[in-house]
Amino acid sequence: MRLSSRAKMLLVVAIFALPVVASFVAWRFVRPQPTANHGELLLPPATITPHPLARAGGEAFRFEALRGKWILVASDSGACPQACQRKVTTLRQVRLALGRDAARVARVFVADDLEPAAPLLATFDGMEVVRTPRGLVLPPGAANDRAHVYLVDPHGNVMMRWVAGAGDKPVLQDLKRLLKASQIG
Repeated sequence: MRLSSRAKMLLVVAIFALPVVASFVAWRFVRPQPTANHGELLLPPATITPHPLARAGGEAFRFEALRGKWILVASDSGACPQACQRKVTTLRQVRLALGRDAARVARVFVADDLEPAAPLLATFDGMEVVRTPRGLVLPPGAANDRAHVYLVDPHGNVMMRWVAGAGDKPVLQDLKRLLKASQIG
């Protein structure tokens, strides 16, 4: 079977036009899957505050002391109202649910006001409870954002955040995936 020159030309045009038409159809009718993570990836990642914070006993605390660990950070009033209690409970539940990887994750609660720390916060074993010293105003970020829970990587970069009331399942799923893929921390 011999093709005419016109048929050959139409075949060549069809071969080159087919990918363009397929990409247009895919763009127009196929919906992309949402990303796998539940939290918001922060690009570019910011470094966690280098300023010294204060522990309840008055000794200094720096995030650099936890370098090499993944850190979950939440901040709220030292009086720890209901929303704060949900945040710190979420941090505890997520860390417990990690099982053998729990040792790779530290938790820090930052009291971003001058209210004395609520006695309830002392019941969360293993969580660092720190406050901003009088006169120090931190820039917006992980150490003073009541609306989010943040994740700091082992190098000190704030890389992800979740809405504070999201619950523990989204945080746990993202953190499990990160710890599985990560060779650091």
